[in-house]
Amino acid sequence: MTLLHAEDLALAFESRQIFKNVTFTLEEGERVGLVGVNGSGKSSLMKMLAGGWTPDKGIIQRRKGCSLMYLPQEPTFPEDATISSELMVASAPLREAIEEHGQLADRFAAAPEASHEKMLNRMSVLSERIDQLGGWDTEYQAKTLLHQLGVDDWDRPISELSGGLKKRVALARALLTRPDLLLLDEPTNHLDADTVDWLEEAIDALPSALLLVTHDRYFLDDLVDRIIEIQPGAGIVSYPGNYHAYLEAKLLAEEAAAVGQHKRDRWISQEVAWLRKGVEARRTKSKSRIARANALMAERKHAAPKVAEFKIATAPRLSQTVLEAKAVGKRYDQRTVLSNVDCLVQQGDRLGLVGPNGVGKTTFLKVLLGEVPPDEGKVIVGQRTRVAYYDQQRDQLDPEQTVFEAAWGEEYVELDGKRVALRDYLNDLLFPVPMQRMQVKTLSGGERNRLLLARLFLQGANVLVLDEPTNDLDIVTLNVLEGLLLQFSGAVLLVTHDRYFLDKTATSILSFEGNGKVVRYPGNYEMYRRLRKTPLAGGIKPDSKKASAFAIAASSSPKPSRLTLGERGELEKIAVNLQRAEAQKAKVEAELNSPETYRDRLSPRIHQLQADLKTATSEVEKLYERWAQLESKV
Repeated sequence: MTLLHAEDLALAFESRQIFKNVTFTLEEGERVGLVGVNGSGKSSLMKMLAGGWTPDKGIIQRRKGCSLMYLPQEPTFPEDATISSELMVASAPLREAIEEHGQLADRFAAAPEASHEKMLNRMSVLSERIDQLGGWDTEYQAKTLLHQLGVDDWDRPISELSGGLKKRVALARALLTRPDLLLLDEPTNHLDADTVDWLEEAIDALPSALLLVTHDRYFLDDLVDRIIEIQPGAGIVSYPGNYHAYLEAKLLAEEAAAVGQHKRDRWISQEVAWLRKGVEARRTKSKSRIARANALMAERKHAAPKVAEFKIATAPRLSQTVLEAKAVGKRYDQRTVLSNVDCLVQQGDRLGLVGPNGVGKTTFLKVLLGEVPPDEGKVIVGQRTRVAYYDQQRDQLDPEQTVFEAAWGEEYVELDGKRVALRDYLNDLLFPVPMQRMQVKTLSGGERNRLLLARLFLQGANVLVLDEPTNDLDIVTLNVLEGLLLQFSGAVLLVTHDRYFLDKTATSILSFEGNGKVVRYPGNYEMYRRLRKTPLAGGIKPDSKKASAFAIAASSSPKPSRLTLGERGELEKIAVNLQRAEAQKAKVEAELNSPETYRDRLSPRIHQLQADLKTATSEVEKLYERWAQLESKV
């Protein structure tokens, strides 16, 4: 059953056409991901669907009685709102159903017998409604949900909360509402990776239909069964399946667009004729061909997205010492944020910092950068170290400046030893000259993020410190940024909740585990998750060369190890070998994901990269399997 239908929607700001010809339908229980480049109007479209904005053209039809909940990127609340008041409002339909059920139960015994059947029927309907809305104990459910999101102060005014906590309260409010249609715009912003994992499961358990905007590709891959893409000037293109299927369909579409149009039309005609033959005919073809046919039929018109071309200004060569923290400690009042933390940053390191919000990740970065003095220990900075710092609050951008002024302000910049006009560089970053005269405050969140990154890369730094750089970036730009970091010859410290991004770029993970404790794990995020599931016996000093997650330590009730001396040595070396294998795999994946790789589709390099990826993946899996065999004997 159709919940919502949008027909021929269009939106423009002054002379800038955001989108047009947008037509699509959302069905009951359907899970849809909305994608598109930054500035294509994803957030604007969500606001229209929620009733907050009116399109310049077109109509939006909702099913009568359809309940809709919209969660914007930056949620808003009434001035006097508290956590409890907002969540009680969210569960109002449930409370009303419970109260009516209770009133009927109280009146039942005294009511005339002739009305009993009608009352019982109504109570049965209400019982189903209560179950659908989440159960009988509204306050317990709300408090449980808040606790799972890391919010425990039930009566605290929302005005006192940080942006991250406000986002969590808004998420709890949206989940408690259990609407027919849930619209989520970047719900994972400000959340740590573990909370994102939990949220994914919570949304998956809801009966609601879903329209989702997110840059988190694992989140997208696991939750949606259809992707719709806004293509500037070309309306909506729909792809069946999740994010992985979308990528495959896009590749097929680009291949199809590269051949003669008449050949492509003939092929689609053949596929349409075959699909219309019915179920028996479909059994003769593979599922992949069905998906391919459906994707190309739905596509109608393919336009390859423009890609931002980031470049990094030439930086001085790093000295042997880059950054080092020695026994660093930091406290705020009576709360220990960092305790005896050692961390050595070397050339080529890409350290991903993970952990719940408020455990010290940003504080640690500011201590390393000298912005906040440590209470104990010291920080050593190499003589040639030049740091560029990306602030997640984007305070470095003046909203009143033009894009040109905010980017650099000078007519020319130095890139790869060449003098390049700033307007040309900005044009390559998808800021055409008319847009360069616009004020920063008129940009979308993703466009501002891209502008700040562009300015950051012009600073000639050999150490990049990035605090949540992935927020609001479109997926195409994320792929470009990943490739840039993989090719960067300096060092990178990265705070992000984006698990996919960490999997592709990180060489080590710094896990902030509370009470000031920081543990370093080799490899990317997936490797960190696997290792963290393995109980570690005894204490491991963070960042010690021998203190890997593979360390064999004595527990309070030690068991004799069945490892030979040779196997013990092999186990100690696997951490390093895995880190190298994961890095090689990430490097190959980055090149395969780069649009530059496919400029010549007949190039033998593509097949070689595919073979290299298969080899690298096999090596990683073989090392994991061997580690599991040895670890089971400890």
